[in-house]
This record gives sequence, structure tokens and C-alpha cells, in this order.
Amino acid sequence: MTEAEFELEKKIKEEFYSIITDNKKEMFDRISSERTKHITVVLENIYQEHNASAVVRTCDCFGIQELHIIEKNNQYKLQRDIALGAGRWVDMYNYNLGDQVTKDCIQKLKSKGYKIVATTPHTDQTIHDLNLNTPLAFIFGTERRGLSDEVFEMADEKVKIPMYGFTESFNISVSVAIILSTIRERLEKSDLNWKLSEQEKVQLINKWCRKILNGGNKLEEYFRNKHIIK
Repeated sequence: MTEAEFELEKKIKEEFYSIITDNKKEMFDRISSERTKHITVVLENIYQEHNASAVVRTCDCFGIQELHIIEKNNQYKLQRDIALGAGRWVDMYNYNLGDQVTKDCIQKLKSKGYKIVATTPHTDQTIHDLNLNTPLAFIFGTERRGLSDEVFEMADEKVKIPMYGFTESFNISVSVAIILSTIRERLEKSDLNWKLSEQEKVQLINKWCRKILNGGNKLEEYFRNKHIIK
């Protein structure tokens, strides 16, 4: 984004903030300052609506802004009573076109600088050992079948959650919560610049404003035309 484009986004935010409540403004400023794209979550072929919805809610709770959904055989569906509106605040990207959806998703993330992390109990590396210096995309599969061979072939890292019982794996929504909680805590204690940039925060706030206002898209178009340099 150029400096001129950033200035335009800030003016649009000011216009939105002139018409939304002080409570919403405070909430958007506070929550956007805790958002991150340094880590993201990828779900491969999740078919249980309960789990799918719980993961979106978990991402929102831990400040994860982007969720990538690979729909190889199963369509991703949300249950509103479980997601509790989290789908409104988390950016979800679906991969469901063509016969290489897993590859398409992973290649897109790699092109953005992400290391691909396959979650599996069959590795020695734990979430406490993982290097956090580069952006990480954690991929989760179904409890029964796990991740596809394609994911393991393209993954940069494999990681497990330490477990101490007879059962080999957690429920997927629990796995996501444990990993995000652990990684978020490690990031908080690090010196890494892992939160959203000022430009990203302004863009995100504008997106949220569009979603809560009737005719939000048309309002933004009006504000943009009002301030754009002819």
C-alpha cells in the first residue's frame, strides 16, 4: 500500500468513526491492536459442523485474523450458536475449485512467506520447540484420517502437542485451541514484530465497519469517492 492509499484508508476510517458508537470504536481499536497474521490456521476436509464452528470461534478468541479452509470432499459449514458470530470478524478463505485444492492453498500461503506446519502425533518436535521467526500456517486434519499425504509432502515442519494418556489425538477444536494458546503466549514473550501493521489495522477496521452498518459497502464507496484525489 502506498502512502497515498494509506492516507485514503485513514480518511475512510474517520468517516466510519463519525457514525458508529463510541463503544464500537473503542472495541475495534482495542481488538485490532491484538490481531495477527503471523500465524494462521488451515483446516483440511473438516466435515463436522460442530468442530468447524468451534475452530472459527477459537481463532477469533486468540486474535488469529485469517482461517484457510480446504474443502476437498466436505463442504465447510458453520453452526451459528457455536461460532457466536466469530465468522463476522475472522477472514475465511475457502479452497474448493479444481482437483488440487490442498496444493493451491499451500502454494498460496508459501507465496506469502508462510512456513507450512503439519500437525501430527507422529513426530518428535513439539509446539514448544518450533521456531517462530517466520510466519507459520498450522494445518489440521480430521481426527480419524488426519492430514493427507499431500500436506506432509509439502510441509516445511511437523509438530505435535505433548500428550500423556492412552488416546493418541485431541478433538480438532481442542488441538487448535492448545496450539494457538501456546504459540500466542510464546509470541507475547518474544521480541518479534508479529501483530498487524498500522496499515493492516486501518484496513481491518474499515472492513469491520462495513459489516456492522447497513449499506456498509455503498457507504465506503461514497467515502472513497469523496476523498480520492482526482
